[in-house]
Amino acid sequence: MIEILNPTLLTRAKVSGALVADILQTLKGRCVIGTNLLDVDRWAKAMILDAGAQSCYVDYAPSFGRGPFGHYICTAVNDAVLHGRPYDYTLADGDLLTLDLAVSQNGVAADAAISFLVGEVKPPESVAMIDATERALAAGIAAAGPGARIGDLSHAIGTVLSEAGYPINTEFGGHGIGSTMHQDPHVANTGRPGRGYKLRPGLLLALEPWVMADTAELVTDDDGWTLRSATGCRTAHSEHTIAITDDGAEILTLPR
Repeated sequence: MIEILNPTLLTRAKVSGALVADILQTLKGRCVIGTNLLDVDRWAKAMILDAGAQSCYVDYAPSFGRGPFGHYICTAVNDAVLHGRPYDYTLADGDLLTLDLAVSQNGVAADAAISFLVGEVKPPESVAMIDATERALAAGIAAAGPGARIGDLSHAIGTVLSEAGYPINTEFGGHGIGSTMHQDPHVANTGRPGRGYKLRPGLLLALEPWVMADTAELVTDDDGWTLRSATGCRTAHSEHTIAITDDGAEILTLPR
């Protein structure tokens, strides 16, 4: 399903997006050396419920996962990249952590992810990888607007990632979003310009460049959810929800 939101729903989407961004920034500030991932999940739950919103994850049970996700946020550390299920792990100095959050409020969902380094240790290769996903995200957003095609966004994202030297996996990527978290169209992280669905005002997209340092192959953790790099290399992931407008694209998940 491809959903086009009316002005009332777009206003609600902005509220959902702001909530997601604010929660992610609050959690980033709390994720210090010694923080347990299960505490991160508890904090996310409290903030979502306090806002009168609903988690898009806790009861989520798609075909690629094993049963309901059961948690309120995805926490991916080092070699984990997507769908990271929180577990009893204490963050260490230099860990590369990705927080991925999707929330629905007043019937409209928003989705975003941030990657960052915990503590004082900042390995240059990890800094560069995070930066590449952020630059790719910015390029995808810059390519979005009415009349553009999905392939234009994919091409813009993939060009940045490829030029930075990272292999690109196309199994998972960006997606439409609206009354539900995952909708059509799929937005691969590489592609050919001029191809695919033509964007229209009112369309919401979650763009999410993610990479693994030296492989495009994923393996699934024993929890049935967490996706890790097949080689054990580090990973990074950046995501925003955007709304297609009459003259471009508006980022809905920027921190206030």
